[in-house]
Parts: sequence; C-alpha cells; structure tokens
Amino acid sequence: MLARVYSSSVLGIDPYIVEVEVNIEYQAFRYTTVGLPEAAVRESKERVISAIKNSGFRFPPKNYTVNLAPADVKKEGSAFDLAIAVGILAALGYVDYQKLQKFVMLGELALDGTLRDVKGALPISVGVRESEYGGLILPAQNAREAAITNDVEVIPVHNLLEAVQFLNNQLDIPPMVVDVEALFAEKQNYALDFLDVKGQSHVKRALEVAAAGGHNVIMIGPPGSGKTMLAKRFASILPQLTLDEALETTKIHSVAGVANTSNGIVATRPYRAPHHTISDAALVGGGRIPRPGEVSLAHHGVLFLDELPEFQKNVLEVLRQPLENSEVTISRATLSLTYPANFILIAAMNPCPCGYLTDPKHECTCSSPYIQKYMARISGPLLDRIDIHIEVPAISFDELSSKEQGESSEMIRERVQRARDRQHARFEHRKNLFANADMAPKDIRTICRLDSASAALLKTATEQLGLSARAYDRILKVSRTIADLSEDENIKVEHLSEAVQYRSLDRQLWMA
Repeated sequence: MLARVYSSSVLGIDPYIVEVEVNIEYQAFRYTTVGLPEAAVRESKERVISAIKNSGFRFPPKNYTVNLAPADVKKEGSAFDLAIAVGILAALGYVDYQKLQKFVMLGELALDGTLRDVKGALPISVGVRESEYGGLILPAQNAREAAITNDVEVIPVHNLLEAVQFLNNQLDIPPMVVDVEALFAEKQNYALDFLDVKGQSHVKRALEVAAAGGHNVIMIGPPGSGKTMLAKRFASILPQLTLDEALETTKIHSVAGVANTSNGIVATRPYRAPHHTISDAALVGGGRIPRPGEVSLAHHGVLFLDELPEFQKNVLEVLRQPLENSEVTISRATLSLTYPANFILIAAMNPCPCGYLTDPKHECTCSSPYIQKYMARISGPLLDRIDIHIEVPAISFDELSSKEQGESSEMIRERVQRARDRQHARFEHRKNLFANADMAPKDIRTICRLDSASAALLKTATEQLGLSARAYDRILKVSRTIADLSEDENIKVEHLSEAVQYRSLDRQLWMA
C-alpha cells in the first residue's frame, strides 16, 4: 500500500514542496523515515503514532517506510507531522485519495492529535500560490498569517481528526479569508511618539535627516541623556511600510518563528535591540541550520545597538557586509543562503568608560589612554559606514520640567515622506536605489554636484577633520538629504554645513 501527500518547507526564506511518500508492507512492525531527516523529523514517529491512535484510528503493526523528497535536501522541524500522519492513514484506507492531491499540509502534532503552530506559514503559502496545488491545510493558529496571500485556499484545522474529516467531505471547513488592506491599515500604529521626548531638538533634527535619507546614526552622550528613548521612537518617523515591504518583512519573521500569528502581518517598521552579549551568528544569521539573524529581522526597519563598544569586535565587524550591501550571505559546505538586511543602524555609546567625559555636571574619572582604548573598540571602517555622528548632551532640569511640547512623530513623518517622495522620483529609473543613503559613488558625482563656495567648504572640512574618502561621500549624501527636506533642487552651503556638523564626532576629531 502506497500513498503520496504533499508538504512544504523553507530554505532560507524560499519555500519548496516536499513530497511525502508512505509505503506499508505486511511484515513485522518497523517504522523508518528516509530523505535526510533531522532529529525533529525522526522523532515525528512517536508523535504521529500516538496522534493516530488517540484520534480514534487503528494503527496496525506493519512495516512503515516514510520518504521525504527531494532526498538530497535536509529536512528539519516538526511541520511534516500532519502530512506524514495523513499519508499513513491514506495508505491504510482511511482518507479519500482524490481530494488529498489538491492540498499541501503542514503542522506539528501533539500526542493527542491536536495541532500546534509552525514556522514559515507565510512563505509556504506564497510557494503554494505559485505551484500547481490549490490549497493549504495547516494549524488554525497559522491560518491568519497564511491567508494574507489571498489567492490560496487556506483551511484551518485544530487536530488530525478534523483534517481527515475535511478530506473525506465529512466536515465543511470554510477557508480563512483576510482583508489584507484593512488589517494592514488597522495595525499601522506606533505605541511610542516623539512628543514624549523633552529637549534634544538638534538630535531630533539629526534623526529626521537620517529617516529622510535612510542614513545610519551613532549617538554619543552620557548616561540618562535620552539616547535609548530617542532610538525607540525612531521607527515612528520613518515612512509607513508599503504592503510589499510588510509582506517581505513578515516572511522573514515567520521563518524565524517570531511572527505574531494573531496579527498575521508585520504592519509597522521592525525595531530590534539585541544585547551587547550577542554572538555574530545571532546578529547576522547562521547556526547549524541557518536562520535569519537580528539584521534580517530588522529588514525595512531599525537595528539599535546600545553600548556599541561593549559588543565583541568580531560581532561588530560582521556588520560591514549588511551595511554595505543590504543583505547577508551565509555559506555552508552544502549550501549558501542569502537573507535581506536593509535596515537603518542606530548606535549609541558613552563618550568614555565612566560615561561622563562630556557632562559638565559630573567629573570624568577615566585616564586618556583608557578613553583611547575604549574608543578603539570601534574600527574606522565601521565608523565610516555610519553617516551621521551626533553628540547627545545631558538634559537640564528646565528642559525636563518644561510644559512645552515638541513635534509629534506624525508631523515629522510627513516631512520625511515628502523628502522620500522626491528621492523616489529622482531614482525612478535606477534599480535598487530608493534613498540617498543607497547612492553609489557614480550616483554621488552626478546627483550631489557642488558650487564653488560649497566645494571650498567641503575641502576645508575634509582637511581639518582628516576624513576618509568614504566619509567624504557620506557628507555629500547627507547634504543631499538635507536639501530634499528643504525642497531645494541644489545643495547649498547651509545644507553642506549642517552635514559637516554631523561628522563632528568623527574619529580623529573626537580623539583630539
């Protein structure tokens, strides 16, 4: 007796169909799973057998062989449980074989036959939509997420028995339907707002420039000056996610197993703030079976690294590729995976180990060599990839007690959106170029042209600050963004002057 059912899995964030073949022979009891199964797949034997028995079906002692094809790709995770169980029941004659061929099935089985949610429901649903199969049977907890693709018949089931009854036309289960646009609009709200921030008007301005051009930022200031508070609210002034961006971001979160299945979609810009003890594999992705790291989970959003010098040096250095290429490539002996990682980096640090070097009210207790060693933890090449360096001073009592309210995130976001619209129009015919921060050197030469006064100012700043060639390009990019915020076609001296100020904490000047 042979039965064939279909399941699916993901490789990176790309789905692929897995053919589950079950063969039963009249021999002594034996249960074998082949097709490069990892430990969780091999352990499905106990879950599947218990689930079948506890769902009221007879499980005769025969020779069971389960094959997962393609056999040359490693299968991992518990999402194949439902397909294997249904395949066994089909081979035993409990399931209508004709309807079985129309659906892809996934879900983890509990010992009593109930289904638990699985990872990767959204990308798998996208893969089913592009395949020859008509629908997807999966745990009810994942149905809202999978139904976002709209063109797939998503059948939510709670247990193995429901799946069998549906396939045998004994139970009518309506497909899950989600109004994606209404759901997307409903969830596009941020809990935090720039209205909560007292003072720090120049820092808010720098963050507005960063949001408008997609620039990376480092904030340097004493403890309690508001660096973390500002960073947490930065996502709220970025342009709203488009639906395509939201779907791409949700796919990554789904594969990593951090998606909110009740929401179904990531509708706001992600904000990720890993601790400084994080490993390089956890930051950029990896592991024995590669998974997306924090930089990919921050795709289309914000990655906040607090206490930047406290991160391991090797961890910071692996940031170079995603900062430069907006993607991460993880290579193994048998495969190479690429995850998207287009994020804005917001970094924060103290000016010295004790934190009070620039605080007028507290005395710094750090020696000069100690400060130099502390600053040296951040390499020059990494610092060059950060467009905006801004000093965040301690907040005075008058600022804290002031009843005057600043601008809301919505007001700032409107200006940011207008600046982004100008950039989209400018880069309309350029592939993979959406914001000023993405400009290559050849784009800078044609788009960021300077008049004689601006060129003289930039020459003086470059010589005095000892800026690298990359820092020179960064200044031009930031000045172009400032001009876009001012709705000016050309870069003026005042735009360039402001951009130069955002490099005032560049390495050589700061150490001097």
